[in-house]
Amino acid sequence: MRVIFLGTPDFAVPSLKAICKSRHEVVCAVTQPDRPRDRGKVTACAVKQAAESMGLPVLQFEKIRDGGAEALARYRADVMVTCAYGQILDERLLSLTEHGVINVHASLLPAYRGSSPIQWAIINGERVTGVTTMRTTLGLDRGDIIRQASLQIEDGETAGELFDRLAPLGAELIVETLDAIEDGSATFTPQDESRASYFPMFRKSDGAIDPEMTVERFVNFVRGTSPWPGAFCKLGGKLFKIHRARALRGDEPCPRKRYFPGEIAIFFGALHLALSDGLAVLQEVQLEGGKRMSGEAFALGHSEANGCMIER
Repeated sequence: MRVIFLGTPDFAVPSLKAICKSRHEVVCAVTQPDRPRDRGKVTACAVKQAAESMGLPVLQFEKIRDGGAEALARYRADVMVTCAYGQILDERLLSLTEHGVINVHASLLPAYRGSSPIQWAIINGERVTGVTTMRTTLGLDRGDIIRQASLQIEDGETAGELFDRLAPLGAELIVETLDAIEDGSATFTPQDESRASYFPMFRKSDGAIDPEMTVERFVNFVRGTSPWPGAFCKLGGKLFKIHRARALRGDEPCPRKRYFPGEIAIFFGALHLALSDGLAVLQEVQLEGGKRMSGEAFALGHSEANGCMIER
């Protein structure tokens, strides 16, 4: 089949490459416009770079609903595939091709609808996640499910690490889905709305640490916000990033019975943060203006932080 591929970040690149290597033909790629990224430099997104390296035509729309259907119609595609594209399609785009629009979504729908399913699954302590291919409709992630594949979330796994494992799974699934659509064996199963959950797009400000979290929630929060936007707070008026953390085990010694939520505690050479129900060991941190380092190294060089309260 002739495929128009719509995607933007790294997560979508394996799906684009897999379709290009399959029996199907990608006739063009559509991505978000180039944006300022590192230090304000305007940079092409990952999908644009990959598409251009494979000699594919690339189209970019500030708002694809303004003229996108007319521009894409000339490619005479059989189906459109979206994978973390980042814009909402209207009825004209959804009905542009014979087989409509197929989306690759990084959750086991109907759970975790929305644009940040990987981060929220980890933050919420899920043990299993996966990828769904679905027929896109006007409702957000509400279309019929075509195929799903599940994946165990590993202990301590960060959102970035889970991204890297889910992306090739999505690539495999979309090719299987396109094959099934072409040969007529695809099934379309309505989602169970009673099981649906929705989580909003993750923003930079969402990385702010709430000291009233439980220890378990905090550890999962650090994992789920890594690598972006990262878990952060203020310590002594400076930005303080926490890259890795774990719960203090019950068999580990602790000099005090009670700490205040948000209090930094340094004891036995380790760096800790008090939460609503206990202490977390801060394994890797970074203070504004300094290097990323182990919690032990930070504790050794910043003994004055002991007893200080973090700020949001």
